[in-house]
Amino acid sequence: MTGLLWPLLGILAGGFIAIQAPVNAELSRGLGLPVAAAAASFFSGAVILAVVTAVLAQVQGATLNWRAPAPWLFVVGGAMGAAYVTSAILLVPRLGAAATMGLIIAGQLLVGLLLDRIGFLGLPVQELSAGRILGATMLLAGVLLIRFY
Repeated sequence: MTGLLWPLLGILAGGFIAIQAPVNAELSRGLGLPVAAAAASFFSGAVILAVVTAVLAQVQGATLNWRAPAPWLFVVGGAMGAAYVTSAILLVPRLGAAATMGLIIAGQLLVGLLLDRIGFLGLPVQELSAGRILGATMLLAGVLLIRFY
């Protein structure tokens, strides 16, 4: 069972992303501004994560070292997340949930292949194999089929 835990968590996280996009798009319609919906989404997520962090730090007796990571690491991930959430809010009503998620997954896969290839930020280097390239090509073909047929 433990061999299935991480892949299942990945599938669950992907499902959350698919559900999050139309939920945030609906929030955007109600608020009248996509960026406001993204801000509300990030604010609620930040509050929840702050509470979970405080509880886990207390339970595990952990002390967070806020000075150890490079300062840019505190900003870049959040900025990219904000761009993703705002993009999804804008795209879902225009392209539909399936096409939007397909395009997002295609982008994740293509960039993931590049990051693996160069060993970005200490990732283990993984060569581009014929199978990896074929898999990415098939995913892109699937995205095109979902979007245009």
